[in-house]
Amino acid sequence: MIDLEPATSALTRALAAIGDEQLNDPTPCPGTSLGAMLDHIEGFATGFALAARKQVPPGGSKPPVVDAAHLTPVWRTRIPERLADLASAWRDEHAWSGMTQAGGIDLPGEVAGLFALDEVVVHGWDVAVASGQRLEIDDGLLVPLHVFLAAAAARNPNGSPGLFGPPVPVPDDAPLLHRVLGLTGRDPNWSLERTT
Repeated sequence: MIDLEPATSALTRALAAIGDEQLNDPTPCPGTSLGAMLDHIEGFATGFALAARKQVPPGGSKPPVVDAAHLTPVWRTRIPERLADLASAWRDEHAWSGMTQAGGIDLPGEVAGLFALDEVVVHGWDVAVASGQRLEIDDGLLVPLHVFLAAAAARNPNGSPGLFGPPVPVPDDAPLLHRVLGLTGRDPNWSLERTT
């Protein structure tokens, strides 16, 4: 069992520093604005909390449809609440066992938990770097995530459509967060300045 709370708290701190004027800015996720990424964060936080509880959302579990237009005026309080609930849901040891469903896919609870951690860490970094911040994640969370993503990359060396892009080469002595990002198809050296 992995405690997601340090990662969800780091993401929540990054959210608090975002200005409204930044919502149209690009993120390292191609074609996804910062506002659209916030919509995705709210969606996955809700979906993976339900997955932890082995609950299916009304209308069934479906792949995400991300759109900044979905953001409500109360996103600054609602998304942190959803993230706190996500961390709380995965503190239950039963969340990590049995089968569940997320994004329309049946998967073991342990795998769903690692996907949830991946979503928080990677999209937390997306948000932080797109808004001129740094995301600090303890290696204790990054080690199991790196193992999980390395196995996924070994099975799918050209990426997993809808999940991860083709891995980006990152030196073996790079910070562990950078190696995690590379396995998801992110360039750890991405910056807003380089896109403009």
